[in-house]
Amino acid sequence: MEQPKYQRVLLKISGEALAGQAGRGLDFDFIRQVCQAIRSCVELGVQVGLVVGGGNIWRGVKDGGGKMERSRADQMGMLATIINSLAVQEVLEQQGQGAQVLTSFPMGPVAQPYSYAAAERYLQEGQVVIFAGGTGNPYFSTDTAAVLRAAEIHADMILLAKNIDGVYSADPKKDPRAVKYDRISYDQVLAGHLQVMDLPATSLALENHIPVMIFALADPENIRRVVLGEQIGTIVEEEPS
Repeated sequence: MEQPKYQRVLLKISGEALAGQAGRGLDFDFIRQVCQAIRSCVELGVQVGLVVGGGNIWRGVKDGGGKMERSRADQMGMLATIINSLAVQEVLEQQGQGAQVLTSFPMGPVAQPYSYAAAERYLQEGQVVIFAGGTGNPYFSTDTAAVLRAAEIHADMILLAKNIDGVYSADPKKDPRAVKYDRISYDQVLAGHLQVMDLPATSLALENHIPVMIFALADPENIRRVVLGEQIGTIVEEEPS
């Protein structure tokens, strides 16, 4: 049996990724592929926490900017992440993989509120724990929520699945001389203003000594490959080894 490199991970997926080529809404064919990859990781013995963005439905500051109060726009974004989380939970359960949605604020019959004790219990049981609702506060992104939950559950690694295959010295679409990094330090990311995560998320990951792997989600099997230790993206850590 293949041996995973990491025992407990926090996987962050953008809401836009769940929309597939359409860019909006939910592409259930793609979601099924992502869930199959997650289930295969659990079958390897890996404990998986998951944070899903809400950009396929609503991006708070982007969609509401100049039209409504920022706090309310961000609250709408938090609700969007819960919608996505319920969709992922449903597909995981259809595939026979247990999953629990824990929200950052009470949602009555929809899902149970987050607590460390509940998250720890479900992870130990082999269920996928989906952390929904962001941090529960406006002005914080789902990247920050992902790092926060990763710190709380003592994740070995944050897996940041994006629409790009790693961290580059410049935008590779604009600069053909852009160089992809295999490993890079948080200090280099901050000094170079590189687009990995937003500043609060990056600072929180650095402060809590959590490495981040950035890789492309175009092929959902990359999730499994990363868990098995393949170098397919960029590792951001305190000091490159």
